[in-house]
Amino acid sequence: MSKSASILFDDMFNVINVDGNKFERVSRLEAKSTTHQMELTLDFNHEIYPIRVNDTLTLVLASSLEMSTDATIGATSSTGATAGGGGDDSADAGSWRPGRNKGLDADYDYVMYGKIYKIDEGKGDGNVAYISYGGLLMALAGHYRHMSNIILGENVYLLLRKR
Repeated sequence: MSKSASILFDDMFNVINVDGNKFERVSRLEAKSTTHQMELTLDFNHEIYPIRVNDTLTLVLASSLEMSTDATIGATSSTGATAGGGGDDSADAGSWRPGRNKGLDADYDYVMYGKIYKIDEGKGDGNVAYISYGGLLMALAGHYRHMSNIILGENVYLLLRKR
């Protein structure tokens, strides 16, 4: 699978509002897409990843963090050897997950894993997808064409980075 094969949605968003009054470590942002005319509402941990009004974010929703379709790469045999890894873990010495090849998450600053729990089909061409990341919620609203890969009940990764 190429890098883009696991990507369900990607766009850049301009943050228009950040509300940090509800919880101690959690803020809610509202943002507008720069290219697809989408609207985003997202809960995030502002202590880990501070976001301010007028920040520009790149947001990606992906079904997997893997960048390869070769099932043998990174697969562990019954003897514990990693196939396709070459046995050289020196590049992963500082990693929190040694032996793991770099994935999509290496290019982003903030990553969450969650589930698409609701999709509202609005009037006209608009849809709203709701995703829960362990209680941190996201709503992504826009034209159904841009959200065609977002499927109810699927697990997804959210990846963010500031521009």
